[in-house]
This record gives sequence, C-alpha cells and structure tokens, in this order.
Amino acid sequence: MRILVTGFEAFGDDTENASITSVNMLDGRWSDDSVQLVTGALPVAFGTAGTVLHELVARYRPDAVIAVGEAGGRTSVTPESRAVNDMDARIPDNAGLQPRAQEIFEGGQKFRESTLDVEAIADAVRGAGVASDVSDDAGRFVCNYIAYLVAGLEVPGTFIHVPAVRSEGAASTGAETDPGATPATSELGFEDLAKALEAAVHETVQQLQSGSLAATA
Repeated sequence: MRILVTGFEAFGDDTENASITSVNMLDGRWSDDSVQLVTGALPVAFGTAGTVLHELVARYRPDAVIAVGEAGGRTSVTPESRAVNDMDARIPDNAGLQPRAQEIFEGGQKFRESTLDVEAIADAVRGAGVASDVSDDAGRFVCNYIAYLVAGLEVPGTFIHVPAVRSEGAASTGAETDPGATPATSELGFEDLAKALEAAVHETVQQLQSGSLAATA
C-alpha cells in the first residue's frame, strides 16, 4: 500500500511553512514497512499547484492522498470535511495571482466532500495526544483549491490544516484560511504535527483496509 502526503512551500512574508516541515518530519520518522509513504511539496500558486499534485499522483500511483496546509489562525490540527468551488484570495499567491470570487471549475459542483472519514482521522489524531477538530471550511486560498482537487481524485483523499508553527517567532499568515483571523500561537510543536500526521496516515490505511471510507467515496 502506498500513501502520498503533500505539504506546501512558504508563502507571503514567511520563509517557513509548517505543512511541509511536518510532512518532511513524518517522512523521516515513518517506520511501517507494510506501507510505503511518499511525500511531495506543492507550490502556493493557483496556476501550478494542481499540476504538481496530479504529477505526483501519476508518478506514485498512491492508494490514498493526504494534502496538508497551514492555517495561521488555528491552534489544533483540523481535517477538512469539504472544499468549496471558489477562489477568493486575500493576498496574491507566490506567482502574483490573486483570483477574487472565481470558481475553480466554472459551473462545477459547489462542494466536494472528503473521501476519507475525517471524524475518524480527528479521533486518531486526538488518540495520539494531539489536539484535533474537524473543520468544514478550508478557506478560499490555495489550500481550499487543492482540497477541492483532492476530493475529485480517483483515489480516496482528504486535506488537513495544521497550525502555522514556526521554528522561531510567529507566522505572519492568518486570514488566508479564516477571514479576519490573526496569527495564533499554538501550544503544538513540529513533533506534535508530525505525530498527528503519522496517526492520520495509519487511520487512512485502516480505512482502506476495512473499506470504512467516507460515504461519498
């Protein structure tokens, strides 16, 4: 079995992104020889992030995909139950693009639900000792864009937001995911985030093996 986990590069005024840092740490600590873990970094750019995602899926042919992004206003790990067919960027992406009130796919389905059971994933993360809550709003920035694409893949997948943890200081990101949010300080560290993602992958494997996927899968 093979699971693909992706994170994002840094964006805005930040030089670090907790999603790719925690994904890389997960890769370094993964020890389950029965499951091949493959990882990748996505650009924070509407025009290329989807292309890179689909290239990774074509290259690795995973059994499931977990995309990870950071949300500066959140303090817990939040699996996203759905994504919306909307792009409304508060700031330009890393390529300078700033779509406002545009559909991802013109005339497409308004919402796409996660095709993995996010309630069970949140339970697994909490079981690993890390705070977790299910979210039903992935924002309108590149995270939501990728969440929408992941929900439309031929293999099961989901999107998980992690707090914008930093090695030093605080993130400058905040309202990209949650309108009006200011950067929040989480009690979680990178080790906690890696532990949370490890639990999420193990739960994903269990769902695949048992067939207990989300109802929309």
